[in-house]
Amino acid sequence: MSPRRNRQQRGGGKPAPAERPETGPGHGLERTETWQGEEWSVRPVAGAAGKHYRCPGCDQEIPPGVGHLVAWPEAGFGGGIDERRHWHRACWNAKDRRTTKVQRSRNAPRY
Repeated sequence: MSPRRNRQQRGGGKPAPAERPETGPGHGLERTETWQGEEWSVRPVAGAAGKHYRCPGCDQEIPPGVGHLVAWPEAGFGGGIDERRHWHRACWNAKDRRTTKVQRSRNAPRY
């Protein structure tokens, strides 16, 4: 017996483009989090830029094509676009549990 297939009903599914709520600039997935007493904007990135980034959480490279997060302080002196940092998702989620000194494994590259 083959598995059941879910088929779209006529007239159902996604709303028409005019009915969709506005999500703002970009993908609309940007959120605000508080970390170290500051408000940070956090946005997921698909990783299609073709560039290598260095994660500040683990000091490892984020290769092109790997999804990750971009975070930057919302306000303050020198905050904003110039302060953007690219993080692995797991590193951003574990940022409060990390020590100040980055611990590398034995086989990790030292750049």
